[in-house]
Amino acid sequence: MSRLDWPAGWERTPESKRDRNRSFEATLGATTKDLATEMDRMDVDAWRGEIANAHTKSNGLPLHNANPDDPGFVLRWSDNEEQFAVACDASPRLRDNVRYVLKWVNETRMRGNRPVKTGDTEFAAARLPPGDGDDAVVTGSTPTPAHEVLGVRENAPDDVVEAAARAQKASAHPDNGGSREEFQEVVEAEEVMLSE
Repeated sequence: MSRLDWPAGWERTPESKRDRNRSFEATLGATTKDLATEMDRMDVDAWRGEIANAHTKSNGLPLHNANPDDPGFVLRWSDNEEQFAVACDASPRLRDNVRYVLKWVNETRMRGNRPVKTGDTEFAAARLPPGDGDDAVVTGSTPTPAHEVLGVRENAPDDVVEAAARAQKASAHPDNGGSREEFQEVVEAEEVMLSE
C-alpha cells in the first residue's frame, strides 16, 4: 500500500480528533463525480486527486468502493504554471474528506464569480510555493535574498512567509531527503523576513 503524499508542511489531523460528518448524504461515487465536474468548470491546466492506496480512477479520484487505511484526501492542480493543493483528513471517512474538498473548491470558485475585487486570486490560499530551483539555494559567499529562498514576494505578509517556510523546511529537512545546509538556509530566510 502506498502512503498519501500529504503536502509538505501541512499538519495532519490526529486520528483521535477526526469527526464523522453526518450531514453529507452523497455517496463517494457521486462526490467524486461532482468534484470532477467542478474541476472541469475551473478550466485548469491539469488536476489530480490522491488517496493513500491504488484504488483510484485514472484522474486519481477514489473508486466508489475505496476504503483506505488513511482517509485523507489531497487534490492538486496547476493553472498558468502555478501549483495548487487542498487537502482534508478531518473525518475518519474518505467520502467526507473528499466532500469537504469539493465544497471548498466550489465555494471558492463561486467567490470568483462575485463582482468583488480582491488583492489576489480566490485560490491564493491553496497556492503552493515554487519548487526548489538553483536560485533558491544560498551558494558560496553570495547569499540569495530571503524572499527568493522562500519563493515569496519581498513584502509578503508574515502568514505567507510562515507558510512558505513551513513547506520549504519540510522538503529541505534531512529526514525528507534534503540537507542540513538547505534546511538552515530556509530557517535563516524565515527569521530575516519575519524580523523586517
